[in-house]
Amino acid sequence: MASLRPIRRLPTPLIDSITYRSRPATHCFSQSCRNRATVGLDALDASKGDRERIVILGSGWAGYVLSQRLSAKYQTLVISPRSYFVFTPLLNSTATGTLEFRTALEPVRSKRKPNIEFMQGWADDVDFGRKMITVEESVVDPHQGKAMAEDRREDHSTGEVKSEKKGLRKEGKRWEVSYDKLVVTVGCYSQTFGTKGVKENAFFMKDVGDARRIRKRVLECFEVASLPTTSEKLREQLLRFAIVGGGPTGMEFGAELSDLVHQDLSKLYPDLAPKVRIAVYDVAKTVLSMFDEKLGKYAMQTFRREGVEVRTSHHVQELRPGLPRTGSDENMDDVADSQGCYTLTTEEDGDVGVGLCVWSTGNMMNPFVQKALDKTYGFPSSSASITDGKQPDELDTKEWMIEKHPKTGAIIVDDRLRVQLHSKTSPSSDEKPASSATMTDVFAFGDNAMIRDAQLPATAQTAAQQALWLGKRLNKGDLESQHFTFKNLGIMTYLGNSKGLVQTEGWLGDISGRAAWLIWRGAYLTMSVSWRNKILIPVYWFLNWAFGRDITRF
Repeated sequence: MASLRPIRRLPTPLIDSITYRSRPATHCFSQSCRNRATVGLDALDASKGDRERIVILGSGWAGYVLSQRLSAKYQTLVISPRSYFVFTPLLNSTATGTLEFRTALEPVRSKRKPNIEFMQGWADDVDFGRKMITVEESVVDPHQGKAMAEDRREDHSTGEVKSEKKGLRKEGKRWEVSYDKLVVTVGCYSQTFGTKGVKENAFFMKDVGDARRIRKRVLECFEVASLPTTSEKLREQLLRFAIVGGGPTGMEFGAELSDLVHQDLSKLYPDLAPKVRIAVYDVAKTVLSMFDEKLGKYAMQTFRREGVEVRTSHHVQELRPGLPRTGSDENMDDVADSQGCYTLTTEEDGDVGVGLCVWSTGNMMNPFVQKALDKTYGFPSSSASITDGKQPDELDTKEWMIEKHPKTGAIIVDDRLRVQLHSKTSPSSDEKPASSATMTDVFAFGDNAMIRDAQLPATAQTAAQQALWLGKRLNKGDLESQHFTFKNLGIMTYLGNSKGLVQTEGWLGDISGRAAWLIWRGAYLTMSVSWRNKILIPVYWFLNWAFGRDITRF
């Protein structure tokens, strides 16, 4: 870990003039000014007053929903590498032009919630004893808007930090900020299972930048395939699209892509549309395993009727740039590489040339949780309380660690979403933990956390419910007397051609077909955060139905 360096701070009068212009300093931090961003740590501390500061790490479903829920009696500070929230269920629609990208985004800074402060950076380290977060700046970051499949600082060849190796780290890139309560909602990265070439060549679907890349690539494939200089063999490879992962995200993207081809591109490229091949690969024997078997079979039948191949029990071995090499192809490698094609290798089918491979196989734990929160600590007496009756005089003789799930690495929390600690006699001891403790002012939920003895689905629904519950409890101040309970509202997915699946517990039951599609659209419209997007989404649905999707490539 690089040592912390002192950060040069602007003089307070200059801060006031930059942030509040000509307003008198005595009025800078009134309620009417809180919708302006504070500049510098001094201004942030001054605006805090006698309020508790709640620092939220992350602006995904968990972090963003909580920040919107907290009342102005707290100083809410969101620290995240991106300055917006992504409504992930709509990313597939934006990637195919059904919706525009702005309809899936909400800014963290908002006039509707002026009490929210924001710093754009990566959480780098936590000192629980001092209650301090170390943050690394990320405003100008090449990873902005893209899914992460590995630690952003790892070098594939040496494992070193690239920026440190090249001497690019400069003074002022890191800083510390204090907290009274900390909420860890950093989410997860895309899981690749170490498959060769996936991190470098696959397209993911976790952020708006991913959706833009996919949309551009799909249209590129059609445009290149329409050129007279493109050979028939290359044209065939360009129009083959692979989706790895048979969960809701992968299936919905396959459905949206099929709609784009059949409803719009078939009219613009009538000679190319019959050559399009869309295939969904999954290692399991069936897709949508979280649904009942009957609904899973309906999904597979619907895809086959729409011309989407479903290849279950397939094991992907590699994804590399270029087309499959055969002895009869002359100069095919040069042509294929110049057009951005790929070769997908599976154990069952061998090499298959594709124009695009979208990877959607689940989540892996965030490196911040894996590394920064995987250290031993002295007992943080200001942040934790013993839960197993051990005497305080035993605390100094033990080393403490954040408790994590042995398989997934997720942070273990109690039913109040508070982080759990356990002690070891030494860092290398494999003995059963002798003591346990609860972090009374450190919370974690969403994809990066797991309630002890509870297997909740890693979905937006779970994260949103936890965020709403914790926000309500903190606002009312009754956390100690309450316990979080998850209410399963059901699962749903889109299958294309105005058909879908909905599975719920209770009177609604299982629904498939057009009725499920209407419920799917209505649910996502209702869940949209701002009234701006609640209006824009149906407007774009109507415009695309009336005039077709926009296929502008930019």
